[in-house]
Amino acid sequence: MGLEDYGGGQGPQPDVLVVTTNDVPGYRVQQVIGEVFGLTVRSRHLGSQIGAGLKSMIGGELKGLTKTLVQTRNQAMERLVEQARARGANAVLAFRFDVTEAADVGTEVCAYGTAVVLARAE
Repeated sequence: MGLEDYGGGQGPQPDVLVVTTNDVPGYRVQQVIGEVFGLTVRSRHLGSQIGAGLKSMIGGELKGLTKTLVQTRNQAMERLVEQARARGANAVLAFRFDVTEAADVGTEVCAYGTAVVLARAE
């Protein structure tokens, strides 16, 4: 698996900055827009379930499931950024992921945070 298969996050110059912190050094919160989230639910395909079952007997990373979860988290984050942008934000503070099983048929991933407008501190 290459880096793109198990990594995520934003590029170097995002138009909507997403951070896990409550503030950004050198900036002040000019306006709080409110909570934003991106949600997706993914089912597991039969091949990865069989592979995961076999792998769980001998141990080791479940690479197929890892790749699926990374894709799912990235999609949830993209949806969060789209929502923040549509509401006029240029940043999302206190960004988090919440991951739960969805009725035993898939995985629900919710990316959430607080949409804000940041301005350079003077």
